[in-house]
Amino acid sequence: MKHLLRLLMATTLLLSFAQAKEFIIDNAHSNIGFSIKHMMISNVKGNFNAYTADIDFDAEKKVFNKLGAKIEAASIDTGITKRDDHLRSADFFDVEKFKTIDFVMTSMKDGKVHGNITIHGITKDVVLESKIHGVIKDFQGHQRVGFTLEGKLNRKDFGLVWNKILEGGGLTVDDTVNLTIEVEAIEL
Repeated sequence: MKHLLRLLMATTLLLSFAQAKEFIIDNAHSNIGFSIKHMMISNVKGNFNAYTADIDFDAEKKVFNKLGAKIEAASIDTGITKRDDHLRSADFFDVEKFKTIDFVMTSMKDGKVHGNITIHGITKDVVLESKIHGVIKDFQGHQRVGFTLEGKLNRKDFGLVWNKILEGGGLTVDDTVNLTIEVEAIEL
């Protein structure tokens, strides 16, 4: 009887791992975006254009077993060259010294991805709301998953403290950064 129970437990464990699959990010159909309030009256939006991800996703349970990303800080793009150059400088990301922004998931609970993000050499906990849009087979028969991650960071927590006081009061750049990450990933 003990052997039968062990066999059943081992089979259940193996089947649960069989559902988890590794995926690679489809950069042509993904976006790592952010927005931040400028001069207290408008939102500036931008993206990071160069990144990789390590994704282990269980399509049946709709959960991540593993999720990590490496973003090239110099790939920041707000559509304005002068602003992008300033963001790459020592006033902000200091991309010569801190080349990547790294994220590593620590757990997933109740649709929230918990993890550690390292920006400007400083690592902090972050919680991202996740929404799984679906899992499908593409035209070549590969499984794909689409998902969105959203969250907020305080840029000052990562040593990104540059700012200027406006003439009428208030600051040029808000502290809160809103993250919106849209991903389409392909099964390996």
